[in-house]
Amino acid sequence: MAAPTDPLTGDALLEAVNDAMIALHERYYHRAPASARTQLLDDEILACVMGGVYTEVEKTMIELERNLAVKDTRNAFQNAMRDRFIVEVERLSGRRVRTFISDSHVGPDLQIELFI
Repeated sequence: MAAPTDPLTGDALLEAVNDAMIALHERYYHRAPASARTQLLDDEILACVMGGVYTEVEKTMIELERNLAVKDTRNAFQNAMRDRFIVEVERLSGRRVRTFISDSHVGPDLQIELFI
């Protein structure tokens, strides 16, 4: 992911953050999410919602009713990776991220990344 020369804004920022979140997911989970959409709310909250995020192992665990284990493992990993996610958003936006919140959901299969 090449560094932009100037901070991005508007649709260019949303597209770049979306691409970065997809790339990070693909790198660490070895598959791209089925869908991803990034929005900026009130010029303060950057939200990326990805669908179809679970790996085959996670899907099997969910089928075996081990949802909590999947959610706990995924959330622990996302929290451990927080700095990598923050660096990308700060690099692309030129703005400081005050906080990062990540969570996953089973049924529907979603992952949300929030940057404030």
